[in-house]
Amino acid sequence: MNFIDTHSHIYEKEFEQDLNQVVERTLAMGVYKILLPNVDVSTIEPLILTCKKFDCLYPMMGLHPTSVNEHWEEDLKRIKETLYAQKDLFCAVGEIGVDLYWDRTFYEEQIEVLHRQMLWSFDLDLPVSIHNRKGFDEFYALMKKLNKPTYRGVMHCFGGDLNQAEKLMEMGFYIGVGGVLTFKNTHLVEVIKDISLDRIVLETDSPYLTPVPHRGKRNESSYIPLIAAKLAEIKQCTIEEVAEKTTTAALKLFRLPENHQR
Repeated sequence: MNFIDTHSHIYEKEFEQDLNQVVERTLAMGVYKILLPNVDVSTIEPLILTCKKFDCLYPMMGLHPTSVNEHWEEDLKRIKETLYAQKDLFCAVGEIGVDLYWDRTFYEEQIEVLHRQMLWSFDLDLPVSIHNRKGFDEFYALMKKLNKPTYRGVMHCFGGDLNQAEKLMEMGFYIGVGGVLTFKNTHLVEVIKDISLDRIVLETDSPYLTPVPHRGKRNESSYIPLIAAKLAEIKQCTIEEVAEKTTTAALKLFRLPENHQR
């Protein structure tokens, strides 16, 4: 039984002291591939260096929407140079998107940054890992403006309603499901009931959004089976079926090799 964590940040400082043990625990739990999205210019080096240490790690490259500030053009130039210089290294453009949760100061810049990074994904034939908080309508409007018949990507840590999920899947996007699914009283349980397992991929977003029963502690990729077990409970199927279908979906979306090494 193999799993894939399609969104994790185990290259961040929270894992500096025990990264080797974290990866060992993750592999021992059957999670045999971990996909690592970039955040900003400062994370490029630790991301790439971490991925070079382990064959089970696959990096993405992109500029996170909350990292869009007055220096966005300079930052985006550096990230594009990194992506295009090592395009065979990266499995996706990410994480990118729209985040209007805290404020809208750089709203227009976020949309422009997302637009440009979507164009990179088309140019390089790479999928996208989308971050979205309080900005679904703005994201959806841009996708309609780009007017592609279909998209390759995932809405990471999906937190919307069924109508939004259906719009995403109609455009070709997969639904990323993580630790929030295990939280008490989450609305996602009812939403996920109506989404086919074939369109779901698993993620942790480590070190954030830790699933029950470890909520409040640092998240890590070894907790993927906890999320899979909750998904199996909701879908009334076996965890083996969840593993098979979500792993197949991730392999297809990110065009990853089926074996255990890059």
